[in-house]
Amino acid sequence: MISMTFRILATILTVAMFALPLRAETPAPGDLHFDLVEGERVSLADYRGKVVLVVNTASKCGFAPQFTELQTLAERYGPQGLVVLTVPSNDFKQELSSAEEAKRYCALTFGAELPMAQLTSVKGQGAHPFYSWLREAKGFEPSWNFNKVLLGRDGKVIATYPATAKPLSDWMIGDLEKALAGPVEG
Repeated sequence: MISMTFRILATILTVAMFALPLRAETPAPGDLHFDLVEGERVSLADYRGKVVLVVNTASKCGFAPQFTELQTLAERYGPQGLVVLTVPSNDFKQELSSAEEAKRYCALTFGAELPMAQLTSVKGQGAHPFYSWLREAKGFEPSWNFNKVLLGRDGKVIATYPATAKPLSDWMIGDLEKALAGPVEG
């Protein structure tokens, strides 16, 4: 009985070890799109060849001062191919009533002039397709505002970060610079 239980557990672990890396290597589907406050619709395919940092945000969150650091990242690394995409969400009840209001507030309060999606759900059954894909492919779902997802030039998830990860931390800068040093797809 113990031997059979051990074999079943070993099989499950073996399958998990081989299955997870394959799922993690799946690039984000290029047809996933975000409607921006600015009036455009962008798909992840539009960003192919760039490094993308997707951040679920909320204007009234205690982590909102990270907008300033996100703006610094965009200014410092944008010329090398970084795009910082902010995705305001009221899933944690800390966002203003509209994305337009959030965009104005963040520009005035934090100097952030980053691309911003319309208000978007990032968790649960009603999550935006990007976040549903992320949950399925990577097993990651935002647990709070300012969770971050770093996509490589090929659209693959390089890393996910909790709300507490500061955008200008050595941890994030190291990952960003490594991703930006990668080949640009043509």
